[in-house]
Amino acid sequence: METRTLGRLTVPAQGLGCMGMSEFYGTGDQAEAERTIQRALDLGVTFLDTADMYGPFTNERLVGKAIAGRRDEVVLATKFGNERGEDGSFLGINGRPDYVRRACDASLQRLGVDVIDLYYQHRVDATVPVEDTWGALGELVEAGKVRHAGISEAAPETIRRAHAVQPVTAVQTEYSLWTRDPEDDGVLATCAELGIGFVAYSPIGRGFLSGRIRSLDDLAPDDFRRNNPRFQGENFARNLELVDRVREIADEKGVTATQLALAWVMAQSDRGGSPAGGGGAGRPVIVPIPGTKRVAYLEENAAAADVRLTDDDLRRLDEAAPVGATAGDRYPDMSSVHR
Repeated sequence: METRTLGRLTVPAQGLGCMGMSEFYGTGDQAEAERTIQRALDLGVTFLDTADMYGPFTNERLVGKAIAGRRDEVVLATKFGNERGEDGSFLGINGRPDYVRRACDASLQRLGVDVIDLYYQHRVDATVPVEDTWGALGELVEAGKVRHAGISEAAPETIRRAHAVQPVTAVQTEYSLWTRDPEDDGVLATCAELGIGFVAYSPIGRGFLSGRIRSLDDLAPDDFRRNNPRFQGENFARNLELVDRVREIADEKGVTATQLALAWVMAQSDRGGSPAGGGGAGRPVIVPIPGTKRVAYLEENAAAADVRLTDDDLRRLDEAAPVGATAGDRYPDMSSVHR
């Protein structure tokens, strides 16, 4: 697996999102999840992404158990800010400095590690100046508990304010062929300008771009996507048309729709003629973190790193899934993103 550099942090060109192993995407198999993480390390997919809210708390414990004895191989990312209770209740978004410090110590304990490689503010707390939150993150870096700091779903001005307090290594935001907002809202341009890396979560469109989801019956009863606007009614039907256009191009190239979607995200770093991994003109270095809880899908995802797209491929994909083509909002409530 080739590597790319987010700020000053070197990571593989593709990471692994671990959220679905513990929650949101139906019932998980913990033994299979551990095997998936360990197989990821074998394949060089050593950039692992978790958060305290996943489970809640159980996903960090799972990741910590899976990497025990292999910590030195891993670039470990986790997050704070979406505060939850032990009973699973959502308590709100919390960016208070005292909470940042407590959350970090708790994550270190659950993960069983001495330092977090990349610690993200998961969501921006509108009631706390981002400078206060990032002052606490800077203290954690100085204390050696965190190596690099990141922020998720933040607006360009918020990214700038955070970066002025403590260097932002990476911005994590949803980005894929069906979520191209960062191209249009200034986030990618801001990251490129400031030398900040960009981590794309849900790069397969929450699995929709795989082409395997043709109706809600393909989702488990407790799958959170059932309540997502993009999976509802007329939106669902319109989005299937987009998926079918992408799958047609994938079939012609002899790859899966999943692999084509991932290859497209990875290719965005290079648009503008720069060397591989270097960030294109007006584009930062971009690394996708597709999530899966099964070894077979992990292996399919990892193989996307070997898919090379021509300029004609990219043009056709831009036409098949242009900015704004997807029907429906990304979340039922969009108030906590792009703050």
